[in-house]
Amino acid sequence: MTVSITSDLLAPRIDDRLAGFLDDWRPPVSDPDVAAAYQLLVDFILGGGKRVRPQLCYWGWRGAGGEDCDEIISAAAALELCHAGLLIHDDIMDGSELRRGQATIHRSLARLHEGPGAEAFGQAGGILLGTLSLSWSDALLSSCDVPPDRLRAAHRLFDAMRTEVISGQYLDMLAQLRAGASVEQALTTIRYKTAKYTVERPLQIGGALAGGEPALLRAYSRFGLPLGEAFQLRDDVLGTFGSSGETGKSALDDLREGKHTVLVAHALARATPGQQAYLDAWHGNPELGEEQAAELRRILRETGALDEVESMIKERVEQAMEALDAAPIEAGARAALAILATRLAHRDS
Repeated sequence: MTVSITSDLLAPRIDDRLAGFLDDWRPPVSDPDVAAAYQLLVDFILGGGKRVRPQLCYWGWRGAGGEDCDEIISAAAALELCHAGLLIHDDIMDGSELRRGQATIHRSLARLHEGPGAEAFGQAGGILLGTLSLSWSDALLSSCDVPPDRLRAAHRLFDAMRTEVISGQYLDMLAQLRAGASVEQALTTIRYKTAKYTVERPLQIGGALAGGEPALLRAYSRFGLPLGEAFQLRDDVLGTFGSSGETGKSALDDLREGKHTVLVAHALARATPGQQAYLDAWHGNPELGEEQAAELRRILRETGALDEVESMIKERVEQAMEALDAAPIEAGARAALAILATRLAHRDS
């Protein structure tokens, strides 16, 4: 299978597998409100996203010598169910109104039940639906018909991935309480919240399912960690300087939430007293509007924080590509991963 054909067909195949799986998991009780909640979850899972983690899982399998088959599509789709559950929980923690250009799950649930308890109901219901999607991811991965030792190895990586991303999310929450998070602290957060979860572990899970040797899994780590960091650094830039059309959420969300990104950490380390005071006053202020956001963006540029992060992205992509060139993987997978690396770091279509 050529790289170009796979790039065109892989995401739809993953979506088809998700649709078939979800069709088998209908509500166990005949209550119209439960059915409505299930439908919201199904629509969210199938209604958007670039399927980054499933594609990396697939190419991790192919790079280890695995042939194209239904089993790896199921495993890849399991990662998307995990991702959906984590996104739902993340939106509740962040108080986000939009995801992928649509109302978040907890906001949609709140709108189904008008009244003074609607908001609390939406948050509680969102926690349940996110947890349901996470449990479904286990069920789908476990259904893969691969040798038991390979499935056990993949499950260990899957469990490690979830432990790491939850720890990274906790670090992210702590950073909003701690004054002046350093660049190093911000990098630690993105390594666990994003880099391992988005790139390294999906590649390794695919590789383990195909019976990949430890040397291959280590090569995936050398490629995946710097690329995953570049991915999150780009996400931070887009979250501050991008449009809602690019990110699927409000362009003010990250600034209002006070996200302690590497971008902000660099600015804090270089700011003049006046710039520092403005950052303290408006970064993380829920009353922030377009005027204040524009000034924060100006400070991020003037301190050199934006240029520094762009340099970090470039450096990490170069590290990842060097590791990919040296990795003991199949040529087709190497070519596909090179294309994905460019897309992840630069958000090319």
